[in-house]
Amino acid sequence: MNLIKQVAVLGAGRMGKAIAIAFAYAGLKVALIDARPRAETEFDQYQTQIQTDLNQELQLLESIQFIHSEQTKIMLHRIEILSRAVSISALANCDLVLEGVPEVRQAKEDIFTWLDQYITPTCIVASTTSTFLVTDIAQMISHPERVINAHWLNPAYLIPLVELSRSEQTSDEVVNTLKSFLQAIGKVPVVCNARAGYIVPRIQALAMNEAARMVEEGVASVEDIDIAIRTGFGLRFSVLGLLEFIDWGGGDILYYASQYLHQELGERYRTPKIIAENMLLQRNGLREKQGFYNYQQVDIAAYKQQVLHTFSDRIAKNQLKPTFNIFNQQ
Repeated sequence: MNLIKQVAVLGAGRMGKAIAIAFAYAGLKVALIDARPRAETEFDQYQTQIQTDLNQELQLLESIQFIHSEQTKIMLHRIEILSRAVSISALANCDLVLEGVPEVRQAKEDIFTWLDQYITPTCIVASTTSTFLVTDIAQMISHPERVINAHWLNPAYLIPLVELSRSEQTSDEVVNTLKSFLQAIGKVPVVCNARAGYIVPRIQALAMNEAARMVEEGVASVEDIDIAIRTGFGLRFSVLGLLEFIDWGGGDILYYASQYLHQELGERYRTPKIIAENMLLQRNGLREKQGFYNYQQVDIAAYKQQVLHTFSDRIAKNQLKPTFNIFNQQ
């Protein structure tokens, strides 16, 4: 499979526009295709609106000094907004098509049936869907080996992560090609199998529901819950991954905490089997040099120093570092 050079985004909604901006920022020309068939006059109005929307997004990026005005002009020039009819010739040369139409099965089936007529068998087809498994998408278009889900997090032009979900039919070559392409444009791709929720949405849905549940139960105020997340949970997990943090603190600590919370708060806190098994086998993390990660060849002291240094930097940059000697008692 050749390197990805020609890209198109099918669907000019919020996600489609944001992905087009990410591609344009990387220096690529991108076809942003209207997914709906429209009369010429209607499309002209729609095209004007999309241009306005893109300009507003780029003005926002200017306002936060992510880009400057000259870059805005360059990026707008790289994004070509096409009607379905006009896009056919562009699709014939595409190496990658990102689909971002509404999360309605019939809409997905219709757009893939249409798309299948105009792209080559080797063109990678990546759906940005958050509600359809890649195995569902692969049934809607020919050559399932080139089909993959690519889940971007909002705002797509800022958040580095892109979650790639593959089926058993998705070829390794497609996965590796798309991963390399995303890395080249500054993104951080991860790969997961065809399961509901990818990685981040599955974890964040639990966390968000629990935060809402705490408000419902009167555990704390809305403001205090969010302060706790920003200054504790968020800071900590911007440095350590969740599984890495289990190893850092000890899987046995999580086991006993989960036992207590399960008893007090219910089934959603039941301990996963893997935590109990790791504890039984004395694979609790850093202490035993084995947990979810293997630390046998790791300089633990240097690793801890690096993590704490990053913590310190994040705390200082967020203006959360306490003042030294504020009381100055002798």
